[in-house]
Amino acid sequence: MSINKKPFMVSTLRDIHVGTAELICDKTKRTLKVSITQILWAYHARGFPIMTILMDGGFECIRNNLADMGISLNVASRKEHVPEVERFIRTVKKRVWSIAVSLPFKEYPRRLIAETVYNVVFWLNSFPHNDGIHATISPGTLFTGLAIDYQKHCKIGFGTYVHVHEEGDSSLRQRTSGTIALRPTGNDQGGHYFLSLHS
Repeated sequence: MSINKKPFMVSTLRDIHVGTAELICDKTKRTLKVSITQILWAYHARGFPIMTILMDGGFECIRNNLADMGISLNVASRKEHVPEVERFIRTVKKRVWSIAVSLPFKEYPRRLIAETVYNVVFWLNSFPHNDGIHATISPGTLFTGLAIDYQKHCKIGFGTYVHVHEEGDSSLRQRTSGTIALRPTGNDQGGHYFLSLHS
């Protein structure tokens, strides 16, 4: 998937409907191989062995690498797509667009675009999927075991201007800095990611 000419590796796991997205630097064979390997490790670490991967023709170059890992690659025909991931990509793009037009920024740095995508994927994984394997447990909870708590994870909206505490000394310098709220970390404490306006 590409947003503002920034490439992302996007995946979704059938039946569970948990999605992932990662900003990648380019679409070379080496980059695709590293990104797919990271996704496979994440699935495997959580007890989801992958035997077959459905992809479009752009991934044909890593067929042998996947075969070495015992995974078969099923490449979609020309002008054909994998329906589950195409629907997921369309949903992500529309939600990213709806967030972007609501923000008061004229320019979107690469990091902000990536974090907008990560925010959308985080929240898509946080609610039960209509076609999922469980009616009340979200794909994210099934995949990671962590549940979202409204009191901890829903207090700060994406794009909100927030002052965060910085370590101080005995001087009189400012002890907070301006940031933009990005998304919850998903941990039990209710931590969030922020984008510093000074970076």
